[in-house]
Amino acid sequence: MSISHKSFHPAVFSLIGLGCMSTALQTLAQSSPPPAQIQSIEIQAGKMGQSQFDAPATISVIDGQTLSGAGPQVNLTETLNQVPGVMALNRNNYAQDLQISIRGFGARAAFGLRGIRLITDGIPATTPDGQGQASTVSLTSADHIEVLTGPLAQIYGNASGGVIQTFTREATSTPLFSSQLYMGSYGLLRKDIQLSQKSGDLGIVADYSTFNTQGFRNNSDAQRQQLNAVITSQLQTDTKVKWIFNSFDMPLARDPLGLTSAQYSTSANSAGNNALLDGTRKSVTQQQYGVVAEQRIDAQSSIQAKLYSGTRDNLQYQANSSPLPAVAINSTWVGLGRHFSGFGLQAKSKQTLGEHVHMDWIVGSEFDRSSELRQGGPTQAGQITPGLSRNELNQASNQDVFAQVNAHMGEFWSLTAGARYSEVTLQNADYFLSDGDGSGKIKYKALSPILGLTWHANDALNLYAQQGKGFETPALSELAYSVNNGIVKGSFNPNLLASHSKHFEVGSKWKMGKHQALNVSVFQIKSDDEIIAQLAKAGQTVYGNAGKTLREGIEITHKADLSTQLSSTLALSAMHANYVNAFNSINSAGQNLLIQSGNQLPGIAQRQMFASLLWKEDRIASQQMNVGTQVQLDVLARSGIWANDTNVDYASGYAIFNLKLRHAFKVNAFENMLYLGVDNLANRKTIGSVIVNQASNQFFEPGMNRNYSLGLQVKHPL
Repeated sequence: MSISHKSFHPAVFSLIGLGCMSTALQTLAQSSPPPAQIQSIEIQAGKMGQSQFDAPATISVIDGQTLSGAGPQVNLTETLNQVPGVMALNRNNYAQDLQISIRGFGARAAFGLRGIRLITDGIPATTPDGQGQASTVSLTSADHIEVLTGPLAQIYGNASGGVIQTFTREATSTPLFSSQLYMGSYGLLRKDIQLSQKSGDLGIVADYSTFNTQGFRNNSDAQRQQLNAVITSQLQTDTKVKWIFNSFDMPLARDPLGLTSAQYSTSANSAGNNALLDGTRKSVTQQQYGVVAEQRIDAQSSIQAKLYSGTRDNLQYQANSSPLPAVAINSTWVGLGRHFSGFGLQAKSKQTLGEHVHMDWIVGSEFDRSSELRQGGPTQAGQITPGLSRNELNQASNQDVFAQVNAHMGEFWSLTAGARYSEVTLQNADYFLSDGDGSGKIKYKALSPILGLTWHANDALNLYAQQGKGFETPALSELAYSVNNGIVKGSFNPNLLASHSKHFEVGSKWKMGKHQALNVSVFQIKSDDEIIAQLAKAGQTVYGNAGKTLREGIEITHKADLSTQLSSTLALSAMHANYVNAFNSINSAGQNLLIQSGNQLPGIAQRQMFASLLWKEDRIASQQMNVGTQVQLDVLARSGIWANDTNVDYASGYAIFNLKLRHAFKVNAFENMLYLGVDNLANRKTIGSVIVNQASNQFFEPGMNRNYSLGLQVKHPL
């Protein structure tokens, strides 16, 4: 069944966006002074620093100004949707986090992140089995975000369908205090205080933020607090150390669950089956410590070491999957106590091999480990009752070595090559033996090579081709159940294979004069043994392997400074992702389902567009004064998304418009900014995300209707 509200046709919006920008460009070129030249940006191209323009890969950068001007800085979805190939879906459900996929990797995740790597200040925020949580990223203190897609991402190892890296801003040379306050629809309240100071060789950035919301759906209120602190120390001229501490506390996040098609059509702000009766909710606390030390050996060579450790405690109250009863019934709770740690060592250098040939190289190794005590038991009316139904220790670890080289061969050619060898071990020790011993262990090994070639046609045009191989192991939660004669058993599933993928990409990066840039990439990804939900029943999902899948697509980004006052961004994605081989699955009623060859992978929009126009008052654009007004209009459009492998249930596409107004002003030494944002201006009824292959057909998580946020940012030198 499909949701019956009107969907958009992306080609129409694409033509409108391109037409508007073209008209504006022609008009403003004649009437406005010349804009500032678009600057090249240094990024992490794989494991090595490189110019974004010269890197043989699709790498997008979201700068700090964009992050701070996007709104309350609560969710990565505020800015990630401007990156082509990235689908950042807001569930409006803080108990299950965001749903982020890159070129389709990660789309199957019912909660948290899967299939993509998340890294903060060089420290992994993804466990060895590929699980991560986007909510732990401190956006209020972020300097910028880099998003790497395509073959080059495979140098990061397991579950690297894409890589999202966040970087905390550097300490300011002058002590600086800043504060933010945001209020908005449905009880949104966001507070933040931050201190930045550099004294001699020591610098510190400390940021504490709180967030509260009542939620626009029933049973969707949430509270959380976060502290992010980074201390940098230049111990000696050639020795730099960075200490990182992050604390995340979410004492309450109620879970509104997904809705069926009928429930969504009738009351989109309602909670799903039994959510209220069973008190569905989650609480999370996480603390992470890390240190990154770099020793420069000479002008061309350095060694870097990193060490990190942390804990995460998670308690979730689930809903009974039975039809809606008149009174509260028994359900279950799940508790996780995780300890994670890791160590990494790498060396890099630059060498000149001849008059026109020079080379940058890096070699390194990484070891990561996660140990998680998982327990579960019964609840009554949302309260824990005596007894356990699950008690086990899940462990995941990886031992990897990698190498990458960038060789610059003359004026026109450069070569990027690398490889990573990974060993990932996943195991379970079952302490609850009354239903049998569900212990098990499995080891996955893979070699992930990459190879890319760039033709630097001239100073304004680069053409590149790149290929690589990657792999994705199941997450420990996906290995938790097996099936025997149609009966789900709580035992480790050693028969689940890792998915292996082959990536190929060609692209171009073109500086269209001094004030415009156009990037185009075309890609193909072939996967074997795609991980899929084989059977979902009563809150328990057994995963299996499909045959081959194929992803093919094109991504286009156009950025332009049309004048000193007006700039534009356009990001287009089109992707066809389908199962090549037919396979069988079992529904919650025990019926066999045939998934046809050619069916689309669920959770993936085939087309997506983000377009933005930003107008700045002249005194801001000229940077003569740090005061003035900015107006930004964004449009986000997506085609429909299949909710299940059978391609029966469907969330229709949509286009929404968001308006942002910012006004900067000074009061004595205080630098202030007022913010007003209105999202979903036309008040479209949308589906924010889908829960892929949900057993009770509660696939749909509604998007928020028209909503506003009002904010004030204050900075003051100390």
